[in-house]
Amino acid sequence: MTLTTKPIADPSHASPLGKATEYQSHYAPELLYPIPRQLKRSELGIVDAELPFVGEDLWNAYELSWLNPKGKPVVAVGTFRVPANSPNLIESKSFKLYLNSFNQSTFDNIATVSATMTHDLSTAAGSPVVVALELLSARPEALIGLPDGTLLDELDITCDRYQPDPALLATLPSESVEETLYSHLLKSNCLVTGQPDWAMVVIRYHGKPIDRAGLLRYIVSFRNHNEFHEQCVERIFTDIQAHCRPEALAVHARYTRRGGLDINPFRSSGDYPPPGNTREIRQ
Repeated sequence: MTLTTKPIADPSHASPLGKATEYQSHYAPELLYPIPRQLKRSELGIVDAELPFVGEDLWNAYELSWLNPKGKPVVAVGTFRVPANSPNLIESKSFKLYLNSFNQSTFDNIATVSATMTHDLSTAAGSPVVVALELLSARPEALIGLPDGTLLDELDITCDRYQPDPALLATLPSESVEETLYSHLLKSNCLVTGQPDWAMVVIRYHGKPIDRAGLLRYIVSFRNHNEFHEQCVERIFTDIQAHCRPEALAVHARYTRRGGLDINPFRSSGDYPPPGNTREIRQ
């Protein structure tokens, strides 16, 4: 089956998010719902042709299954890496529905499944997507850990702003430093449904020291903000870049899973490579 997907201008129009859905258990690539990244990037003054960052959206899938030629189920886990410079992001519920459509579909082997997903997801994203599937029979291992950095969450601060406020960001008059700061207090809401999204956010930078209390207040200020995971990370990156002007910057968030998927956007000025796929404890 040939996949023909067309990005929709309004993320809520025709999206399966927030709507009753009849699950399909036979291969249906048309379920994938791409959304142009530029829709929200325009709010941040970002032009796709001149991105201020590089990076990727790393998805982990924990509920993958299909049938072998004898009708016996096969189970696996998967990772999907969508480049940040792809024209489209893929709406998460549509991704889940698409993966579910493999449940009663027959494939010769895991290589065929991987090739099929690579084609479909790359077509939806508008750029090559890297797919890696592992059979559970191969006993894949998962890494769970914490960043090698400083946790901000024990700072004794007062919070009263719950919409993103970049004015909270500031630097200290001191020599440049290179450090990694992280917090488990990032919470935002789905752009369409308003349902809560929870994440750990990691900020790595080189430059004037960022005021830690202000940075934590800024992270907390996303608490009532409605935006997709990828868009929140890009907003954090551009706000820190504009208000703190670091010489190098990377922002990475690991969101808790929903529907058997977690999404982990990473954006970097190009000075820091993507982190490994080490899960946050809540994932």
